[in-house]
Amino acid sequence: MPALECLAEIQTTSGNMVIKLYNSTHDHRDNFIKLAESGYYDGTLFHRVIKGFMIQAGDPDSKNAEVGQRLGGGGPGYTVKAEISDTIFHIKGALAAARIGDEMNPSKSSSGSQFYIVQGRTVPEQVLDGYAAQKKIKYTSSARDLMMQKGGTPQLDQEYTVFGQVIDGFEIIDSIADVKTDQNDRPVSDVKILKINIIK
Repeated sequence: MPALECLAEIQTTSGNMVIKLYNSTHDHRDNFIKLAESGYYDGTLFHRVIKGFMIQAGDPDSKNAEVGQRLGGGGPGYTVKAEISDTIFHIKGALAAARIGDEMNPSKSSSGSQFYIVQGRTVPEQVLDGYAAQKKIKYTSSARDLMMQKGGTPQLDQEYTVFGQVIDGFEIIDSIADVKTDQNDRPVSDVKILKINIIK
């Protein structure tokens, strides 16, 4: 029998979220657990927030960053090989690894530490059908229902590694996504990760 999927509790200045980490994306899971347990994320910011899309964190350079400082380039000095699955989708609450663009990164390798959590928008059925045809994706009925009723970002499917899913604290995603941001999508008032607890 496979081991039970472990949980990560992300404690933020806006409240707490609980995320299930997938065993099927084990390299991303293990890397996230290693960084969380070492305190790597403590004090980092949600440095890129786009309402109706996603909230992004995990840049070590965001710790004690100056007001207005542009962020998003930091990391641990390595990448993680892509573990993109055709059965895991960018529904609301999906935890996925950020990465640099295809031009410089055709293998879609993930950032060593930066991640985002999907807020998304509700997706009309015909739009979802379009992405399914374009990307040759077979969405499950439950994924379709969640995309259409709760929201998602299907344009990101098959492009980034999704390695977990929020199971508690969806209102915290909405709260963070709603904050005022500057021209670089950084929140004007810092939204900070206090600690990430791994629950095994």
